[in-house]
Amino acid sequence: MAIQSGRKLISPVIRLDAKDNVVVARTVIPAGTVIPNEKITTLSEVPSGYKIATVPIHKGEPILKYNTVIGFAAVDLTPGTMLHDHNIEFHEYQRDYAFCRDYRPLEMIPENERATFQGIVRKDGRVATRNYIGVIAISNCAATVVNKVADYFTEERLAEFANVNGVVQLSHDQGCGGDSTAGPMAVLRRTLGGYVRHPNFAGMVIVGLGCERNLMEDFLKAENIQPGPNVRTLIMQEIGGTRKTIEAGIAAVKEMLPDANKARRQTVPASHITIGLQCGGSDGFSGLSANPSLGAAMDLLTRNGGTAILSETSEIYGLEQTLTCRAVSREVGEKLVARMRWWKEEYCVGRDMQINGRVSPGNNKGGLANVFEKSLGGVKKGGSGPLMAVYEYAQPVTQKGLVFMDTTGYDPASATGQIAGGANMIVFTTGRGSCFGSVPSPTMKLASNTPMYMRMEEDMDMNCGIVIDGEVNVQEMGQKIFDQILRVASGEKTKSEELGVGRAEFVPWRLTLMG
Repeated sequence: MAIQSGRKLISPVIRLDAKDNVVVARTVIPAGTVIPNEKITTLSEVPSGYKIATVPIHKGEPILKYNTVIGFAAVDLTPGTMLHDHNIEFHEYQRDYAFCRDYRPLEMIPENERATFQGIVRKDGRVATRNYIGVIAISNCAATVVNKVADYFTEERLAEFANVNGVVQLSHDQGCGGDSTAGPMAVLRRTLGGYVRHPNFAGMVIVGLGCERNLMEDFLKAENIQPGPNVRTLIMQEIGGTRKTIEAGIAAVKEMLPDANKARRQTVPASHITIGLQCGGSDGFSGLSANPSLGAAMDLLTRNGGTAILSETSEIYGLEQTLTCRAVSREVGEKLVARMRWWKEEYCVGRDMQINGRVSPGNNKGGLANVFEKSLGGVKKGGSGPLMAVYEYAQPVTQKGLVFMDTTGYDPASATGQIAGGANMIVFTTGRGSCFGSVPSPTMKLASNTPMYMRMEEDMDMNCGIVIDGEVNVQEMGQKIFDQILRVASGEKTKSEELGVGRAEFVPWRLTLMG
């Protein structure tokens, strides 16, 4: 059996490494199909994206994909057997972190040859990819106010301010009640502070009730934020309630708009681009097409002096050794391991979470057997460069190159932390079809397979399924992604921006509740 792709015939399976004992079905393969290049015959129908044993695998032996352990045979396996969670066991095994063993400095592109884009340079020299005014709540008590202030500024009311991308609300459900201990409160304040300072905001209105646990004066002091012409503060109990605060918020935004509208784009180096890397609704092709292609694009970005933020700690679990061996220092590698241990030994104890083995129903149906297999694809988003730093959630990212930020695997909360840390774009891979967006940093979505891209083209920015289809290789797709990143950073709208998706995706990580 072979598949027609353009004028050439390609194998119905994909071999990822010569040492693998499995291959991946490129398309649905009927039972009894002979795969000549692997010298096997399928014993049952194999869905696209699922794995097939290519040699006898005895019970307890490792299953190898990309020459990496993704689980162990639950029973003796015959060549041609379809593999999934019914015959692959998940359990812990000893991993060699090999700190810094494979570290190699990046081969930087000469400065005079580096890529550029059209960015917005702020007065302090930071560069933005978008130009918003934000209205942020320091607690859930101010959510209605910030929503109504932002809602006032319709496209019609902003028509005369062509250089302003919009007025956005940043409401959430934290800041009053619940756990106010140092850890969770510090994380919330760090997240809010990161958004207030984000270069994609030309101005910000900060709103509080007046008696919440996250008091305005404490928040401003903790985050070293100084109110001024472009950073206004409103306290509802002092102003006189909901209606008066809404009116005051609208007035404050109106005063900021003329100055925000003065922003102009100019040519700047790609070193000013910081990408938050996300994947959601993954499938068996995510780790074969979209994720490695994005990794190739991140190799280009970092060689041009930019920054890639890999995150979703629970979704690189089991493959962290592929990062620690590339760490710039033992200290950086050990910091990543420490975050893993916190997740495994403290945060996830007694919880039904992916780091304990099981992936989400959508991931499982898409062909991923367990968290090891999902992690194998997840780490590939970061590319092949050295790991330069490890950050806690929402900490300011100052190091160039590939870095890691400890976040939940829940996409909205993870991306929120990355944006708070300074990401001025999010690139999001998906195999099942995630409809995600974000503000103030735009989200660009990459489909892992052509059938899903065709179904959901209104939501997908690029089709990495052409890698699976045999039309391009991973490096060529990576170049296409990098070129599109430059266009989006220069102001071209993403599909999620066209649809207005992103309003509900500001989700600071509630440490006590979600993983």
